[in-house]
Amino acid sequence: MRKGRETRRAPGELEAEVLAVLWEADEPMSATGVQERLGGGLAYTTVVTILSRLFEKGVATREKQGRSFTYRAADDEPGLAARRMTKVLDAEPDRSGVLAKFVSGLSAADERVLRDLLRENGG
Repeated sequence: MRKGRETRRAPGELEAEVLAVLWEADEPMSATGVQERLGGGLAYTTVVTILSRLFEKGVATREKQGRSFTYRAADDEPGLAARRMTKVLDAEPDRSGVLAKFVSGLSAADERVLRDLLRENGG
């Protein structure tokens, strides 16, 4: 076993940590700002790589600031979860079948929430 292997992050954990920093920020953040908020000695290049990946996935937006970029979360946590759900749904050939299975598996409380939301949105 390689040295330091026990401290290795789970897949996606670092992206989640960077995204959490962006969600907490009141303004767009530079890679340096994200690096400082994360602490823990992450290399600047690692932070830039993660921010670039988040941008490529559409989870973060970026704007050119001088020779570098500032980043902002593209959506809040519920919005990101909704994007993921839509992406999964879009990949399925039987969209109505998937929706039917999803709805039939909801708890009574979730079903009430969904019905209320549909009513509020004219559904």
